This record gives sequence, structure tokens and C-alpha cells, in this order.
Amino acid sequence: MAESLRVGCLFVDSRSDEQIAAYEWCESAFDDVDRVSLSTVEPTAYDVLWWHRDGEIEPERLADGGDALASFVRGGGSLLLTLGAMAAVEPLGFDAVGPDAVGWEEISEPVGPLWKALAADHPIAEGFDTLRVHTRGPGVTVPYARYETVAPTDGDLLASTARGTTDVVKQMSTVSWRPGDGHVLGIGSAVSFRQPTHDICRGNRETLVSNALSALAGSETVPLSGRPKSVEAFAEMRAELADDPHRPTYHVTPPANWLNDPNGLIHWNGRYHLFYQYNPTGPFHNTIHWGHAVSDDLVHWEDEPVALSPSPDGPDRDGCWSGCAVDDDGTATILYTGGRDKKQLPCIATAADEGLTAWRKDPDNPVIEEMPTQPEVLRTEHWDGEFRDHCVWREDGVWHQLIGAGMEGGGGAALLYVSEDLRDWEYRGPILTGDRDTAGTVWECPELLDFGERQLLHVSNYEDVVYFLGTYEDGEFDVERRDKLDHGDFYAPQSMWTDDGRILTWGWIPEARDVSAQWDAGWSGAMSLPRELALADDGGLCQRPAPELKALRGANVCHDEIRLDGSDRRTLDVDSRAFELRATVRLEDAERVELSVLETPDRDEYTPIRYSHTSEISVDRARASHDPQATSATQRMRVTPYDSPLSLRVFVDGSVVSVFANERHCLTTRVYPTSEDATGVSLSAESGRATVASLDVWEMGGAWSAEPRE
Repeated sequence: MAESLRVGCLFVDSRSDEQIAAYEWCESAFDDVDRVSLSTVEPTAYDVLWWHRDGEIEPERLADGGDALASFVRGGGSLLLTLGAMAAVEPLGFDAVGPDAVGWEEISEPVGPLWKALAADHPIAEGFDTLRVHTRGPGVTVPYARYETVAPTDGDLLASTARGTTDVVKQMSTVSWRPGDGHVLGIGSAVSFRQPTHDICRGNRETLVSNALSALAGSETVPLSGRPKSVEAFAEMRAELADDPHRPTYHVTPPANWLNDPNGLIHWNGRYHLFYQYNPTGPFHNTIHWGHAVSDDLVHWEDEPVALSPSPDGPDRDGCWSGCAVDDDGTATILYTGGRDKKQLPCIATAADEGLTAWRKDPDNPVIEEMPTQPEVLRTEHWDGEFRDHCVWREDGVWHQLIGAGMEGGGGAALLYVSEDLRDWEYRGPILTGDRDTAGTVWECPELLDFGERQLLHVSNYEDVVYFLGTYEDGEFDVERRDKLDHGDFYAPQSMWTDDGRILTWGWIPEARDVSAQWDAGWSGAMSLPRELALADDGGLCQRPAPELKALRGANVCHDEIRLDGSDRRTLDVDSRAFELRATVRLEDAERVELSVLETPDRDEYTPIRYSHTSEISVDRARASHDPQATSATQRMRVTPYDSPLSLRVFVDGSVVSVFANERHCLTTRVYPTSEDATGVSLSAESGRATVASLDVWEMGGAWSAEPRE
């Protein structure tokens, strides 16, 4: 039965075969449908307007009728834009950034929307019982308009693209806008009508477009969910994802969507500020913004609005990438990498308020316009030069800056600049370079830390975080020791000095499951727990969990001593996915001791942490999960036996397992148990006796308040 809805179907000048086919279907689906020219339409005569177009939008063609259409929408009207018509959002003034991928494509397999988890209950998705909906069959060439390398500035992504069994998350096809009091929906692909398709795709396509027109015409407002402007909206997003057992509760996580590198760590006006790389569009890396979390005690955190967003006309149009924060004579200032096209260059912004919730970008950005020629910076297919990420400090009245880079024909480098004012920078050369084979092709996120007698330089080389201990003087770093800061899933750390003189470091914990699993979850990435860095008496590096974390401890299970003889397994009275365990382990004559966490009662799933007589700690993920999208690789680290027995601290939080050994070595890993009862802990020894002494397990509280701060 046709639905009672008055629809105005728009065209410019003449109607194409594609438009005719689409609008004929509309006339069969709704009672009252007119085909009207953009230049003559009276928008207020309709419940909703639909513009379906297979050609590209020529802005000059909107001169006659475009202003009336834009005014209609801003005054409360509704508009559906499909295929090439979605590109009209920029010339109509609904978004400063329009789709960057517009054209025609050959469809070789079924294609359609890939709904975001947070948009699965949107009215446009009604009737679909899956996030992956095919609306166009193969064997045809069809038009499209999508966001791919950039994202809408004001729009809310509802769906990307599912192609057969592949999720193409960066092909952002379905977007919602709320300009003024109106509502605009764009469906930029997989809704062509002219060529025939099989029944399932045709039915899905017709349901999708019907839903869109009906939702737009309805009186009930559908709020934006993916681009929130308030902490209240962030709280709602956290609440929607709170039941996910893999989502950490006492680590810093994004409210939803994507998180990577920590940025701009600073203690300001009595509050700790942690900024981070954030994609508000979805749980994938694209069009990076700066997310923002704050804390009074370093363990309880609250969301703040997004701090930095790409400027459509600026050098950071494609992303506001990693950087740091400094106090410039009472003004909080951040230096970050701005990306546009194939360039990535340093930019600067200053705080516009004391809460650091708003920032003013320098109109003269970028503050360094050219890359150095000595050494020559590595050029790649994607970049004019691998040249990014910033570490800034003040020394002898002069600002110093390190920028990470790769060198043509060589490996990574940490490049030194100096400045009097943070804006005019003089290049001094690399303080350290590495060879490609052992230290990585590109060094990202360099950071230099001063421990007095020794300095520490760490860099991230796509695989590991490598640190160098030695002395830094007169622009050169003399290496004495080298190791990894973490032997697992840990990347791009950044540090903060506390008021009492400690150095605390956070790193990004990436996911160890595939893109589809991250998409289905609706979030990706977590921050490591803050760890305190210091020099040991022998000149080595100490790493220990920040003592502030003790504030999260709750119920306790304690054992003075547990003796293991290799013949049985000792199950602890623990039932949790969020706990801290501390113990002292003596191997005696056992070949190894196994601490099993996230264990089901039948040990169908479990994650063993093993300490062997060869001074190796490993985390074996082979039985951690039945999820085929999760990695099963074993991770290992050597533990130099500075002290015997082994001092062990383990933090488990949802899908994060972090191991600290002898206050020297760290291994952070990700596991994804599928069973609800994978919450147990047990101990065993192999081929001999072992003793576990001073064992404590604490239930850990959450880091996020249930209600946003007033």
C-alpha cells in the first residue's frame, strides 16, 4: 500500500534515465509525488524533498533555486540527497566539506551500507537485522558520492560501505546533517534504480529509501550521535557501550569511535589533561581530531568536548595529528602536525580558555613550511616527506623541538629545531639516527626525557617503542643502552612531569582484532595505565605502575604463600575481568610457573602468563578467545633477573592485560574472550616446585563517572 506522504522529486533542467527510474518507483511507493524543477519548486508545499542525481553537481547550476532550497531546510524542512546529489551539501552551505570521492564505479559484488553500531537503531535502518545491508547487485556501473580521505565537518556518519563480505570502513556513504532547524540525509552510493538487480538487493534499496523519506518527513527529531558537541552526549555514548565485556573500565578509552596516540599531556590549573588522537566519525583511523579527557587525581577521568578539529581551508584539513603541550609564559600552547594532501607540517594553537576546551590556531600555520634537506627526508607514495610528531621543551631560555622523520636511503631520525618564540624555528640537525634494519624506517613520536645523570630518548618505529639511554649534550645523543619500552601492544607514548618531580608515561594500546570486529564494537583503542619512569641504581630504566592507581582498588583476595608442586592447579577465589594482581614468584626447581587469567571453569578459554627458568615471560593467546577475528600470537619478553624471586604485577581490564616484571619490564596485550564466564584466575607449576608469595588480587573500580561534570 502506498504511504501517505507528499514528496517533491527534484531535478535540474531535464531528467536523466536514472532519475526517471527512481522517481517512478517513488510514485508507486507514496500517494502524493511531484517531479519538480529546482528552479520552480515551492519547497513548503511538500513534507520532504528528494534529489536523486547520477551526475556531478555543478555549483553554478544551483544559482537558480539553491538559495530557496537551503533556506527551506534551515527553516525546518527536510531533504534527501542520493548518489551524486550528496555532493550538494557543500555548495548549499550545509557542510564546509563535501564528499571528496565522486564519480562512477563498476560493481563486481553486492554493495550497500555498513551501519555504525551507534546508528543501528536509527529510523533509516529500521527493518534491517544486520549492520551489513546490500542494496545494489553486481555487474553494473553506477554513480557514487562518498567521503573517503576526509570526513564531513558537521555531518553525522550513519554508514560506511559493505562490499560482499568486506567492510570498507573508509568509504563513508550515508550521512545525516541538521542545518538550522532542518534535516538532511545523504545516501551517496548503492541506491541506483535504472539497472535491474536481484530481489534481495532491490527490496533492501527500496526499504532504505522509504525509511529515509519517512524519517525525514516525520515530526520526531533524530539527534546526532557521532559528532557530539557536549559532554552529555559523550556520556550517552559511553552508556550505550557500557555492556561490552571487552571494553576497559579503568583505562582511558574514547567515548566511542577511534582513539590512538596520547597527545598534549599537561597539568593545568590543578587538573590533568590528556588529549588523544580521535576520529569522531567511527572506529577507524581517518580525519583525526584531538579528543580530550581530564582528571583531578590521574585515575578518575571525565570527557571534555573535542579540542582540535581539522580546518576545511587550513593546513590541517586532513587531520590534526600528534603533538605536545607546553606552558608558554602562562599560555597553554600546543604544537601538532597538520596534514593536507601529501604534506605534513608543524602547526601551533593556543588555549582560548582556562579549561583548555577551546583553542585558537595560529593564522600563520604551518610554523615550519619546509622540511630539511640534510638529511633528506624520506618521500613515499603517500607523503612528500615522513616528517611529523613533536616533543618541545625549554632549555637555557630557548625552546627546543624534536620532530620524528625517516631519511632517504637510511632509517629513522629525531630532528632538532630551536626557537625563541615557538613560531620561528631554526633547524639544527638530527640528534640521533638509526639504521633501517634494526631501528625502523621512520621514527614517530620522539620524546626526550631528562633524568639528570642520564637522558632517555624513545621513538616509535611502526612496530615497537625503542628507547635509548645515554647522554644528550649540544644537540647530540650518545647511546649507552637500548631496549623496548614495552614488548606487546603499546605504541606512541608521551609523558608528563608531575608537581612532585615524577615522570608519568601513557601509551596507545591498539586493538588486536580485525577492522570488522572494531566496527561492530563501535569503539577502538585504549590508553595504557600511567607508568612511572625512573633510573635504577645501576643506571637502567625502571617502569612501575603509577601509585595513584591504588585509589581504584576494591575487594581484596590475599594469600601469604601458595606452594605449587607441578601435580595440580590452584584456582583462586577471583571472578572478574577488572582486577590488579600482585605477587612474588620463586621457581625453585620448576621449569616454569603459569598464571592463567580470564579463564573459564572448564579452561576452554584462558590466557596463560608464563614465567620460565630461562628468564622469559610470555603471554600465550592461542586459547584466549574463540573469536576468529582476534589474534592468537604469543608475545614474549626477556626478564633480566636483577632480583630473585620475580616481582610481578598484572592488570586485567576487559580486553587489556598488562604485565609489569621486576619494575623493569612491561608487556601489554589484548585478548577477547567470548565466554561470559571467562573471569577466573589459576596458578600452576610445570616439572617441579614453585612458590608464589605475598599474592594479592584487588577488584578495580571504574575510571569514568556515571554522570558528566556540571
